[in-house]
Amino acid sequence: MSKVQPRTLSGFMELLPARQVQFDRMVETLRQTYSLYGFTPLDTPLIEASEVLLAKGGGETEKQIYRFLKGDTDLSLRFDLTVPLAKYVAQNYGQLTFPFRRFQIGKVYRGERAQRGRFREFYQADIDVIGDGKLDISNEAEIPSIIYRAFTALGLKRFQIRVNNRKILNGFYAMLGLTEQSGDIMRTVDKLDKIGAEKVAALLTGEEIGLTEDQAGEILKFIAITGSNEEVLADLEGYRGRHELFDQGLDELNTVVKYLSAFGVPQDHFAVDLTIARGLDYYTGTVYETTMLDHPEIGSICSGGRYDNLAEYYTDKQLPGVGISIGLTRLFFVLEDQGYLNDSLNTAPADVLILPMTEDLSPAIALATTLRQAGIRTQIHAEQKKFKQKISYADKLSIPYAVFLGEDEISSGVCAVKDLSTGEQVKLAPADAVAHIQAGLKERNQGTPILDKLS
Repeated sequence: MSKVQPRTLSGFMELLPARQVQFDRMVETLRQTYSLYGFTPLDTPLIEASEVLLAKGGGETEKQIYRFLKGDTDLSLRFDLTVPLAKYVAQNYGQLTFPFRRFQIGKVYRGERAQRGRFREFYQADIDVIGDGKLDISNEAEIPSIIYRAFTALGLKRFQIRVNNRKILNGFYAMLGLTEQSGDIMRTVDKLDKIGAEKVAALLTGEEIGLTEDQAGEILKFIAITGSNEEVLADLEGYRGRHELFDQGLDELNTVVKYLSAFGVPQDHFAVDLTIARGLDYYTGTVYETTMLDHPEIGSICSGGRYDNLAEYYTDKQLPGVGISIGLTRLFFVLEDQGYLNDSLNTAPADVLILPMTEDLSPAIALATTLRQAGIRTQIHAEQKKFKQKISYADKLSIPYAVFLGEDEISSGVCAVKDLSTGEQVKLAPADAVAHIQAGLKERNQGTPILDKLS
């Protein structure tokens, strides 16, 4: 019988055990951070009816979606976590309490061309706050403050949350008489970091958008306003009074900047940036992008913003919201690629490996039960192998402690505990062994999943 060559499809990430532990630790850090701010966990199905997922899709979304028939049913794999959230809120509106605060960490699927750092199956980590009719602007400042706390808890230090407001941009384009082209202009300006000002100007004055050189110049001059947050906001005041929507957006941006400081985000970790627009048309207010300062070429590692009506394709109820999404698989790939993962953290599947030295395994099983009841992850190596092979097993898995249990230890009511990193070995009663191992593990497990070496 011919063998099938084992392979993983392009664009799908599989990790070896130690890396999987590191990834899961990042996920757990995000879960703990989101929960700290009163968000409830949510898990929606991977598969939805195609008409539900594509209600607000079309275009590129429809090209990338994994879609298939099961019998007569038209089904699709979810391509993000926002559309399933919209369906969920519309469907369960009567049973939810608003503002509805949810976080979701799960896999999504996009059939785009797989390339380095871009995946077809990947985890997103999202938080959203959904209001019923209205949603206070303080939420637009709290969301990025949560991202600041989450990335800090992960161990990142050199990152910056860039903030803007779509109303400022829409109001500015209205001043220039360019309201109809504003969507195309913002999508083009959003490419500034990737292609530069000269190519953006060429696109703006090209046939597709058709601006004059003066109009393109005004736009590039506007988005080139830089400096400290206070300086940028002061420069924007020079445009006040020329359009109501612009003024409203500027008021909102001033409030978000003020509240971000109150939420504990340091000034050097967020910046007002007029180039941030986000490519999606449904953003209506504050928008965010987060970049690693030492690796701007990576682009945004976390983005999102305010939208006025999350579920307009499913219900007539007005459900404004604000949210942000981390592309977790891509972020993990980038961190590994750039050497940011903290390999000194304990990634072993067990804390202790018990090596029984007697034919009767009852004492070893009893000791393992005692250790597990104390929260110590424990394996028993009962295979008929040489002692050297058993120690090699522990070394390969980076298990911190080995415990030897022979006739002498059993008769004396003790066990021999060996620290496999230092070679130190002590004989202790089971209760003392628990305390000894717990103290050592506490020291080993300090640190964050990410080691920001360039800070």
